[in-house]
Amino acid sequence: MEHKTLLGKSNLRVPRMGVGAMVWGDPKGLARLHPAQTAYGGSHGIEEEMRAVEVSIAAGVNLFDTAAMYSNGAAERRLGELTRGRDVIIATKYPSGFSFRAEDFPKELDMTLSRLGRDSVDLYQHHYPNARLSISRLMDFVADAVEAGKVKAVGVSNYSAEQMREAHAALAKRGFPLASNQVEYSLLNRKPEVNGIMDACRELGITLIAYSPLAGGMLTGKYSAQNRPSGFFRRILPQYNRKALEAIQPVVGLLKSIGEKYGKMPSQVALRWLIENPIVLPIPGAKNGKQAGDNAQALTFSLTADEVNALSQATMAWRG
Repeated sequence: MEHKTLLGKSNLRVPRMGVGAMVWGDPKGLARLHPAQTAYGGSHGIEEEMRAVEVSIAAGVNLFDTAAMYSNGAAERRLGELTRGRDVIIATKYPSGFSFRAEDFPKELDMTLSRLGRDSVDLYQHHYPNARLSISRLMDFVADAVEAGKVKAVGVSNYSAEQMREAHAALAKRGFPLASNQVEYSLLNRKPEVNGIMDACRELGITLIAYSPLAGGMLTGKYSAQNRPSGFFRRILPQYNRKALEAIQPVVGLLKSIGEKYGKMPSQVALRWLIENPIVLPIPGAKNGKQAGDNAQALTFSLTADEVNALSQATMAWRG
């Protein structure tokens, strides 16, 4: 089964799935965490993170995604430490703070390279669009970095279809492709299918990198109205209230039913549904070796067209 593909129209050859390393790095206290991290809890420690790296690489999943903003740079430092000397693809995102200007880009890149302990970044992604920031001007700075050999492939994150097109056009003027747009996408968040992002990716030859592909654990089958998450931050989020958890049970039931046919878990079927789309690359998080191994199992089987369609039909309510 072929597990490698080119990222968009770049020359970067990547696995069909990556590893999200958002909570790596042993941050000291939740105040140091990026807001999204508080819902997922902290690191499991360097030994478990090392195991996640080893298990993932052994399974052919050698793409690791992080960001400068995660844990105030600690996640980048840890990822650099754990992958040094290994055959890996590092994807990260900038900036490290919210008062970012296009002219700050060279400094941001140099700080990331220092934290990672590398001479170049395989995939460098602008984390969040900003109404005060000129996308075309920023992409000029990014293109300079590509020409200098410091960035191999260019990506964006959380960009709308219109913003993607602007970034794509600006890079094209310099002779470079926009390789990817990283957005939230899962069976329980199918907005990219209706807001133009998926269409733009297909039209322009851009890979959609799917973060939160298991909907914050809701597609694992471990949560229900009777078994809600124990963490404070998860319990206060609306998707974890009893009504929301009751609504997803038919979806989880279908995932279990399909998974039984292949000897797979609901989470692995949910990841496989994404992988069956050739322009989608999910990056489930892995805090430890077990999670990394479980995730990698999504690459070991295929769904039939009927199974893909059944899951798509069962989650139509989450397209809006």
